[in-house]
Amino acid sequence: MYLQKLLYKVLLFSLIIIGAISCVKDVDLDQTDEISLQPKMQVDLLIFDVDEVDFIDPETTALRTVIKDTVRLEFLDDSYIQDDLDKVEFSFKYSNAFPQDFNTTIYLLSENDRTQRKIDLTVKGGSSTSPEITEIIDFVDTAEIDMIKRSIKMVVEVAVVPNTEPFVGELKFQSKGLFYFVF
Repeated sequence: MYLQKLLYKVLLFSLIIIGAISCVKDVDLDQTDEISLQPKMQVDLLIFDVDEVDFIDPETTALRTVIKDTVRLEFLDDSYIQDDLDKVEFSFKYSNAFPQDFNTTIYLLSENDRTQRKIDLTVKGGSSTSPEITEIIDFVDTAEIDMIKRSIKMVVEVAVVPNTEPFVGELKFQSKGLFYFVF
């Protein structure tokens, strides 16, 4: 009886050891450096809504044909982004209820105001009842990502293309960045 219990315990212990060893047998721990995580982060960059009043110079009350807005992209200076940013997808959307067209330029600038990336776009005129929607996606791949890493400011410049229609309306702008990382 004692021998039978001992044999039973040895057999059970052997099965447990064989089971544990067989589970680890197919794992190649030399490939751990090939494991990568690829998270994404979406960020609102700059949003504005202007009307005809925003194009009037407060000192002279004359119509300005060009207005600008600047935003600092402080998050791009973070070491996490500098080390692991792989690519970016920028999304720019205009909704134009002015009857005039606008020529717009979006600049990504370095700290010393050097242009890293420039995007030109024409926004067609619309109306208050039917605003013209203009959208663009700007994809920055791995080969060009250093330009984005050197950027810290985004400037949006909007220039009116004059015509004979009354200058009344509203121009809305939204921009987002979808940032891809590799760890």
